[in-house]
Amino acid sequence: MGQFDFEQVKNPEYFQKNRRRAHSDHSFYKTLEGAKRKDTDFKYLLNGMWKFSYAIKPALSVKGFERLDYDCRDWADIKVPAHIQLEGYDVPQYANTQYPWEGRDEIRPGEIPVNFNPVASYVKYFFVPEELKGQKVYISFQGVESNLILWCNGEFVGYSEDSFTPHEFELTPYLKEGENKLAAQVYKWSAGSWLEDQDFFRFSGIFRDVYLFTVPKVHIWDVKIETVLNDSFDEGCLKLNLVCEGAGSIEAFLYDGEEMTAEASFSIHEGTVAGKLLISRPKLWSAEIPKLYQLYLTVKNTAGAVEEVVKQNIGFRRFEIQDSIMYINGKRIIFKGVNRHEFDSRQGRVPSMENLWLDLITMKQNNINAIRTSHYPNDSSFYELCDELGFYVIDETNLETHGCWDAVGRNLEPLEFCVPGDRPEYLENLLDRANSMYQRDKNHPCVVIWSCGNESYGGKNLLEMSNLLRRLDPTRPVHYEGVVWDDRYPATTDIRSTMYTPVTDIRKYLAKHRDKPCILCEYTHAMGNSCGAMHKYMDYCEEEPLFQGGFIWDYADQAIYKKNRYGEEVLGYGGDFDDRPNDGNFSGNGICFGGDRKKTPKMQEVKYNYQGFSIRVDVQEKKVHIKNKNLFTSSESYDCIIAVERDGQLEELVSMETKIAPQSEAEYELPISDYILPGEYTVTVSFLLKEAEAWAEAGHEVAFGQGIYKVEGETKKECIEDALETSTFEVLHGYNNIGIHGAYFHAIFSILFGGLVSYVYKGKEMLKTAPKPNFWRAPNDNDMGWQMPYYCSMWKNASMYLTHKPGNRLPEDNPRVEEGENALTITYTYFLPTTPETSCELSYRIAPSGEIEVTLSYTPVKDMPPMPEFGVMFRMDADYENLTWYGNGPEETYCDREQSGRIGLYKNKVADNMADYLMPQECGNKTRVRFAQVTDSHGSGLEFSGEDLSFSALPYTPHELENAMHHYELPPVHYTIVRVAMKQMGIAGDDSWGARPHPEYYTDMNEKLSFSFKFKGI
Repeated sequence: MGQFDFEQVKNPEYFQKNRRRAHSDHSFYKTLEGAKRKDTDFKYLLNGMWKFSYAIKPALSVKGFERLDYDCRDWADIKVPAHIQLEGYDVPQYANTQYPWEGRDEIRPGEIPVNFNPVASYVKYFFVPEELKGQKVYISFQGVESNLILWCNGEFVGYSEDSFTPHEFELTPYLKEGENKLAAQVYKWSAGSWLEDQDFFRFSGIFRDVYLFTVPKVHIWDVKIETVLNDSFDEGCLKLNLVCEGAGSIEAFLYDGEEMTAEASFSIHEGTVAGKLLISRPKLWSAEIPKLYQLYLTVKNTAGAVEEVVKQNIGFRRFEIQDSIMYINGKRIIFKGVNRHEFDSRQGRVPSMENLWLDLITMKQNNINAIRTSHYPNDSSFYELCDELGFYVIDETNLETHGCWDAVGRNLEPLEFCVPGDRPEYLENLLDRANSMYQRDKNHPCVVIWSCGNESYGGKNLLEMSNLLRRLDPTRPVHYEGVVWDDRYPATTDIRSTMYTPVTDIRKYLAKHRDKPCILCEYTHAMGNSCGAMHKYMDYCEEEPLFQGGFIWDYADQAIYKKNRYGEEVLGYGGDFDDRPNDGNFSGNGICFGGDRKKTPKMQEVKYNYQGFSIRVDVQEKKVHIKNKNLFTSSESYDCIIAVERDGQLEELVSMETKIAPQSEAEYELPISDYILPGEYTVTVSFLLKEAEAWAEAGHEVAFGQGIYKVEGETKKECIEDALETSTFEVLHGYNNIGIHGAYFHAIFSILFGGLVSYVYKGKEMLKTAPKPNFWRAPNDNDMGWQMPYYCSMWKNASMYLTHKPGNRLPEDNPRVEEGENALTITYTYFLPTTPETSCELSYRIAPSGEIEVTLSYTPVKDMPPMPEFGVMFRMDADYENLTWYGNGPEETYCDREQSGRIGLYKNKVADNMADYLMPQECGNKTRVRFAQVTDSHGSGLEFSGEDLSFSALPYTPHELENAMHHYELPPVHYTIVRVAMKQMGIAGDDSWGARPHPEYYTDMNEKLSFSFKFKGI
């Protein structure tokens, strides 16, 4: 009794003992009404407080605690479900490719850590509920990491691995009258841990639901559903394959949500029952229109009494590959996808319905239609909601061995070192994992592709997994990306799948290889301020039929709340928990922030690139060309609204009827007025939801396009400014300063200190220091990946340490002063500590109105590194905290991430432009800015204007941002830092470990650089 050979924990061939056979995740109830209400008639949750003991080594773990006579009531309490590391024991550890024990234990496959391998002992005292007595009783652990050793009343019940699929055992032989003792032991690392080297925070413990359940005497253990459609999709057949226990009969009823559409009856005998229901003109399921039917299976015994009612949602759809192209219901599919970890900043991977719902409706609102379950099966509730809301899911086996194949790829180990590779000892383990995923999730219409796992190189074992999934389910293709690294068994995958491949390389590959469809299972790496040039991928989807989209890495930052040294709650990443080894902030890849799940500024670009309409507005011709890229939804399903704005102010709002079939296009005359008054007009055509959906209210915008047109002529405002230009000002020449006095302003240009040291408007000083040329930005994560600071550091030095007096001697002609009629121009030459030394000129042309035109000029020399920014930086008092701009918005935009920007008039607080990327970095930029105002609470401040400026206003300088590893390390806010630039180079994002901005998104260093803008007091 109670015997278990603990040596088996490190044996990859020993991955389960006495575990029940995997089966579908269907629900069953006592009555039809109970099924409709989703009553949990046969289930009894054991979630809650369990008794707990924790040992840092197996040798130190509690011995014999599972015995009935061992009293564990004085042990500590721990929540179930929960991660041990988030309940005060051990620490969470973030690791990417490296195995988490590297540097602590030197082990190889077939071994597990011995120096540090914490073991958790759980105990639950319970009474069998009355409604379960006299029946077979089972226990289900929905998720345990990394293994589960189970005893009941001192007797060994079973063993199981695979952290992300259910572990179920029968308890009936071990239960007794009165109080029962359930004991479980969980190793942090077991043999299965070699297969679970995913890029995520490393936890352990019982982290999904635990419950007792019973089944009636006549019971359906497993439901397999296949929806078969004819080629015209107007006739359907619902095939049923049931694994039953007991004898009796089944009545099957299929409802379309309102009325019954099909019914059938079957006899039950021990074993498998097959049957089918025919349906005419089925309503098809897709991500666009996720139509679900409800199947009710009423199970009766031989006396005709109802034993149970099974409810299962059904989606009629056909997913297939024809001529190397993937189709859903006969239409070529484009995956507008994202990778998603199950993760919460407080609970880790413990399922959170609140977060899951928020994630999925946010995805729908931002045109995401597909999810890859990176890199393990999710909780069952995920698939239920994906069925209901409409997502295409790649369901991924719990497998990643990146730390192994990384060592092989770096020639540190031979090919034979790879796990699973061709190692026979891992084969059955892998097949079990693939089967467990398939059996549980097979009936969900959202699952369109099975995946063998992630980043585990290649080999025979993966081919066997793939073949198993094909045998089990010929209706879905199988995906595995690792074939691109080890191509000995290309049949492992039905889809050519790569990661982070530039469009140019995909184009080259598909020019020669036309045998499989192509996707990017990970792309546009969204680490920090990223997703530059994403539009190139989506454009290529429209051009190349075999390229069918991709999945952004990834959805939400992985970061965990903790207390800093001052007791403030902050988000921590790798290393912040004294976790060693770790991979730092590399978990900050989300298009949503991890803590509050709010959208990052990147989401604006994702939504635009994924929208279902391509809208091209020709304002001059008063026409709009619209392409409906949806597969099944007509434009009639949406309201088409046209907004006309003049210089950011709404002039006209009209609606327009459209009738564009899916995969069609049309041109319409814009029903808007003629433009007469001078100014810049924007015409924005939007498609809005006509009716509320489960994921958004009516009026939610799903797509837009914008056109711009300018009517020449002087505005009233320009006439007033012209009048001010004709007034006079006084110039005061001193030995160290040049002063200019006008009606409302006073400026001082310092000869000694080399710049505009004062600008007073209506009695208020606007500047804290002299504006200076700026060539630097706080490196974003992508910049760090390609070592931009290393290659481009001279531009940081040039920004911080430029001088107007080299050798501490002031040149006689610096600054240069030119007095003209009603204007004064002062030009400073700044010498830059570049290699070789260069110089730039910053000139100010002062008008009588107090408006100053600033021109920055620079002549590059040969072979200079890329310049991160070419602009001018102003330092104002922090009281100037309000920003208004007319340009791209509403979120931050960059030259390679401005497709989604729309020209308009926007307002926010300067502090609002600080994006909460895990590590402070460049953020808050606006492109195509015509004018911007930075003001205090009274409305006074500075206005900047120019042609298509790059503009930002932040509480910190680039250098302050760069020096902080966390937002709470930034200094107290004293200033508003304004940067006005001709251009900032692209933020990049093809990947974050070497990919640079695309060439067209650099500042051109082959010719003279010069740009101008104006500023004035307001």
